[in-house]
Amino acid sequence: MVGNETTRFEMGADHHREARAIMTEVLEALREKGYNPVNQLVGYFLSGDPTYITNHKSARAVIRRMERDELLEMIIKDYIKSL
Repeated sequence: MVGNETTRFEMGADHHREARAIMTEVLEALREKGYNPVNQLVGYFLSGDPTYITNHKSARAVIRRMERDELLEMIIKDYIKSL
């Protein structure tokens, strides 16, 4: 049946490194400006609104270099590995 099968999504190692570099840059910029990175990133990931991310150090442009779903995949994979 169409729509009944689970779709597989996999990100390569190079993409994973890029996602990690993006998140590192964005977290640093958010912290430097005094924002709570968790709150700001949740707002961004849920809404897709890049204004949740500061322009400091071009962090807004940096986070938009990769799709939100790809960044979320990296975050979730790292979290699961830590369990």
